[in-house]
Amino acid sequence: MFDLSLRPQNWNDYIGQGKVKENLKIFLDAAKQRGESIEHVLLYGPAGLGKSSLAHIIAKEMRASIRVTSGPAIEKAGDLGSILTNLAEGDILFIDEAHRLNKAIEEILYPAMEDYKLDIVIGKGPSARILELKLPRFTLIAATTRIGLLSSPLRSRFGNTYRLQFYNEGEIKQIISRSARILKVEIDENGLNIIARSSRQTPRVANRLLKRTRDYAEVKGNGIITAEIAGEALAMLEIDELGLEATDRKILDTLINKFSGRPVGIKTLAAATSEEEDTIESVYEPYLLQLGFIERTPRGRIATKASYRHLGITPQEETRLI
Repeated sequence: MFDLSLRPQNWNDYIGQGKVKENLKIFLDAAKQRGESIEHVLLYGPAGLGKSSLAHIIAKEMRASIRVTSGPAIEKAGDLGSILTNLAEGDILFIDEAHRLNKAIEEILYPAMEDYKLDIVIGKGPSARILELKLPRFTLIAATTRIGLLSSPLRSRFGNTYRLQFYNEGEIKQIISRSARILKVEIDENGLNIIARSSRQTPRVANRLLKRTRDYAEVKGNGIITAEIAGEALAMLEIDELGLEATDRKILDTLINKFSGRPVGIKTLAAATSEEEDTIESVYEPYLLQLGFIERTPRGRIATKASYRHLGITPQEETRLI
């Protein structure tokens, strides 16, 4: 997570995602005019695109308190019950990584989201009874990078679902410029362009690279981020001109060389690269797919011709392997 001081505080600070913002503004304004709490919201898309920031802006626009948690943090029914019973009327509950909620927790959420009640089972066996607790009208905002892992009954209970897209280079440059002003970092146009191109079209990555390049400029230069300084800093971090990191290249190299370009299942790919399946699917794969460097097929992942060329495979090898 990037520095909280860099998090957008309002719609003007939040750069990009124009369609999502436009729809959300209408949705929020309508709820405010009616004096109602907003319906539940589901935000999905690759990591680092601003889902958490949107949740905080929504809370600020609605002048509501926001309680933040995550799917893995809610392990037992009692954990969720404690959170829900401590909410006040109009509060917002933000659950990040919602795809990691277990099914038992999801089932407790159904009546909480729909009827604003919490069913607690007391006792076991024939003597068990259900205690029904009324909940205040709250809004659940859930964020996920893997919407397909949410059950259909849970997805259907969200009144609004929005997909966040990767950012274009112009938007990333605006984000870096804003962050540089906040961090009081001097950066020239060429240095800005290099960092923007290597930011994986993702604000979180852009801010991380800006801070690491700032460190390098302060130690190895005069504190100003130029094209030369930015290039040297990124090279030291093993990040290339398209933003590919060592692990990205390891995944591509594994597909091309270890498996000779044949389709590879995600479990096999994870074992061969010593990475977690979820990490490959949620962190690395979305950007490689966006670049057109890998494809998903019924038989597994394959590297595309574009990835061969990026890694410097000769046309003869490329033809032979694909």
